[in-house]
Amino acid sequence: MKITHSSITGRIDIAPEVSDALDTGDAIVALESTLVAHGLPRPHNLQVAQRMQSEIRSAAAVPAMIAIMDGRIKIGLSDAELGSLANDDVLKVTRRDFASTISRRLTGATTVAGTMLAASWAGIDVLATGGIGGVHRGYRRDVSADLPELSRTSMVVVCSGAKAILSLSDTIEWLETYGVPIIGYRTTELPAFYSRSSGLRLEVHADTPEDVAHMILIQRELGLAGSCLVVVPVPQEAAIPLDEVERDITEALKIADSEKVRGKAITPFLLEQLVNLTDGASVRANVALLMNNARVASEIAVALNSRSRDK
Repeated sequence: MKITHSSITGRIDIAPEVSDALDTGDAIVALESTLVAHGLPRPHNLQVAQRMQSEIRSAAAVPAMIAIMDGRIKIGLSDAELGSLANDDVLKVTRRDFASTISRRLTGATTVAGTMLAASWAGIDVLATGGIGGVHRGYRRDVSADLPELSRTSMVVVCSGAKAILSLSDTIEWLETYGVPIIGYRTTELPAFYSRSSGLRLEVHADTPEDVAHMILIQRELGLAGSCLVVVPVPQEAAIPLDEVERDITEALKIADSEKVRGKAITPFLLEQLVNLTDGASVRANVALLMNNARVASEIAVALNSRSRDK
């Protein structure tokens, strides 16, 4: 078992499958549990989480869903624990929430930022998700905790860009300013989550998991802090045209404004509105990109392991 911070060993429980993979050096892919608790409607949430784990295993890697359960940091969840997150109302945990959640022995689902932190403590360095948080539209000072975490915690984060309800141009500018490399996986544009392109050009792209692994290993050799963001377009068959998504987001924002939805409530509110406005197409796109990202992340994790052993 590989714990990088010995002082927190007593607060972390690592599932046997994940512990064995850490001991043998097998590829592992971390998963954020807010996908289950807050990201998808029931019963899709549990089904998708189970399918993502199966997708990772089929690509010769080990899934590690991360959460806090009754004050314990869990790296890898049992079926019962996963079912509990899928059906109960639980906290959303990012970096600032770990101490309070653990001290009160509460249960919480980890965000991208929270998952990165816990995964890094356990020695896991690849994470698959749908979309990261970012800079909110019209509120440039409203920045998701995911972004600063990307700039300071070493992790390979595989996603389909930032969530489409955010300002993609401001988000990419923030990442550039704070030195977070963005690699387009088989794309030269930043994906727009539900849509395959955003019109925002990327300077770096890669066509194979081995190409991505090569860049990441060089970044580590250079001692550059922070994460590498690998952005993968939603599969073509599930993609929604960008103009349609923008129209529906504009409408969802009008509804949020009329109902005075603000702060933490705004993101889940907008996502729920998009489900209705797109007649479920947003959920279908979300599921498709999650499955695809899980597979790509697994292939990158395997390639990283292979290259590291060859050195």
